[in-house]
Amino acid sequence: MSDDSTNSDHKAKKAKIKAARDKMMAGKTDERGLLIVHTGKGKGKSSSAFGMVLRCVGHGMPVGVVQFIKGAWDTAERRVFESFSELVTFRAMGEGFTWETQDRERDVAAAEKAWEMAKEMIADPAMRMVVLDELNIALRYEYLAIDDVLAVLKSRRPDLHIVVTGRNAHEDLIEAADLVTEMTLVKHPFRDGVKAQPGVEY
Repeated sequence: MSDDSTNSDHKAKKAKIKAARDKMMAGKTDERGLLIVHTGKGKGKSSSAFGMVLRCVGHGMPVGVVQFIKGAWDTAERRVFESFSELVTFRAMGEGFTWETQDRERDVAAAEKAWEMAKEMIADPAMRMVVLDELNIALRYEYLAIDDVLAVLKSRRPDLHIVVTGRNAHEDLIEAADLVTEMTLVKHPFRDGVKAQPGVEY
């Protein structure tokens, strides 16, 4: 087959794809706030959410971030977002993973305090997105009541995006969400004795 024929076939195929895409996109006119859930055993749940925060910053959109578990760590994302304090309200409310605190009452109290902060952000009319980092962990261990959380998330104002991260998302949260992504673990260097590293994990 000649180069001209190959290019012609390629152009024809892509023209059909473009026509189909244009037709599909013509019907996508709705714009509203989304409830987004990032879950699964694979890496990238919080990283993806923080990428959305950066996109909001690029658009000049105010964002709130509440960390339910990882607050005890000094992370690069916290440093970066604090440099955009006019747009990003970053609150690290957790005290570490449950196996580090080893105190359920303390964990529950920390989760409840974080949830109160989250509700303030959700109620703030200036916010365009609120990230609830590792909220799924707090729900999994029943530090917070799923019904109470869903009532707030469902009653958010129509243009507010909420992003929830963490493994083992509650099935009721998944049902209520507009967008759910499950990160699948295929390989992870931790299994080979590689520790968490700056720029990759934090």
